[in-house]
Amino acid sequence: MNDDTIRLVTIGRILRRRWRLLAVLAVVGALFGYGTSVLLLPPRYTAEASVLLPGQWEERELLTQVDIATSSAVADRAAAALNWKGVDGTELQKDVSAKADDGNIIKVSGTADTPERAQRLSDQLAQQFVTFATRIAGGSTDPAADTATEALRKQVAETNRRITDLAGAADPGQTVESVQARTELEGLRTALQDALKKLEDADPTSAKANMVVMGPAPRPTGAAAPTRTQLIGAGALLFFLLAIVGHLAAARVSRRLRTEPEIAAALGSPFLGAVDVPGERRGHHPDSGGARARIRRLLGTDTRWDTPTPHRSGDEAERRIRYRRVCARLRDQLPSPRRLLVVVPEGDEVARRAAGQLVTEAGGDPLLRLVEVSVDRPIVPDRATESGVLAVLSAGSWTAGELAGLAEACADGGHEVVGVVVAGTVSTRATETADRLSDDATLTFAVHGHATGDSA
Repeated sequence: MNDDTIRLVTIGRILRRRWRLLAVLAVVGALFGYGTSVLLLPPRYTAEASVLLPGQWEERELLTQVDIATSSAVADRAAAALNWKGVDGTELQKDVSAKADDGNIIKVSGTADTPERAQRLSDQLAQQFVTFATRIAGGSTDPAADTATEALRKQVAETNRRITDLAGAADPGQTVESVQARTELEGLRTALQDALKKLEDADPTSAKANMVVMGPAPRPTGAAAPTRTQLIGAGALLFFLLAIVGHLAAARVSRRLRTEPEIAAALGSPFLGAVDVPGERRGHHPDSGGARARIRRLLGTDTRWDTPTPHRSGDEAERRIRYRRVCARLRDQLPSPRRLLVVVPEGDEVARRAAGQLVTEAGGDPLLRLVEVSVDRPIVPDRATESGVLAVLSAGSWTAGELAGLAEACADGGHEVVGVVVAGTVSTRATETADRLSDDATLTFAVHGHATGDSA
């Protein structure tokens, strides 16, 4: 096909003429997606737990906590706590993830083959993350450490009270000694308060170490992507698109000749004219028997999709005029007696019907003898009284190599190809079709022959 092959009209023609095949392939793709979901990608469920990080956190600090939540150390501790058979920290690490959310929240996710296991995994992962992050930040859950810190605060508070008592017991006068004593006591009080504040700021159990798990992870109600429905839909869409692309690629690389000049050049003979044949109705094909033929008809592959839509024919009289003009050209071109061998490629039903109509319109002048020749191994009857060969074939059905082989077979039989007639299909009205079917039956019996040659 030319460079304009891939157009909307072309895709529309594929959809219109191959919709049954495309539907079957889409169903096959859906089954493929279902099989993939069962055998290769069974349903997986994801649960998510949230961990709150109090205080002020920079973005890089949050990213560090995300890396800690998905680290092998946390995964190993979670695997040990879950104690699932055949699941260690390395395997567990593939099924966990974490991300930083707004409000200093780290969302920890765990994926498993059931909702219950996914919930347990997410909860345990969040708990182990909090424990491990607190430990590496310097925090401690030792009660003795908490007691010592609280005792230090109480001692500082008691010292402040004694300083107040000493300041009150000092000489209330305005002597230099009394003022100096009160000033030193106030300085000592301020120094103690600053030291306690610095101690609290440096306390690892303060704001940034006090991570909180915000409740248990909700149990997932649906499978994680890709779900079984998504795989089935993706399989159907994939096969559908592959079928469309396959049709376009086949048309792109097709070497079948579609124009009259190309066909005439391949046979090395002048083009005498184009004739019309009424389109076949489904169910009246001569090769309609057999399981393979029935399957092809069911899928819509018994007709070509890349041929143009048949234009509407005027009437039978207009079609017969075309045949008579071809016969007139033959009479003007051939010497008497005018006898010709009409060669039709085997399997070209449109060309066979056109040749039969041509024999009828000729009326014995010229005298035409119809034979069908196999394109794979062409053998044309030896020349007897014929003046040459008239080739009748349809466009878009044969390659240049096949037609060249047909021309060589004619030369081997001593025949010269004197002309080429190209047949095409046209759409007809229902009343015309009924009359044509009865006429074609009689016509086929009268003119049909084989490569060995039968007189018409």
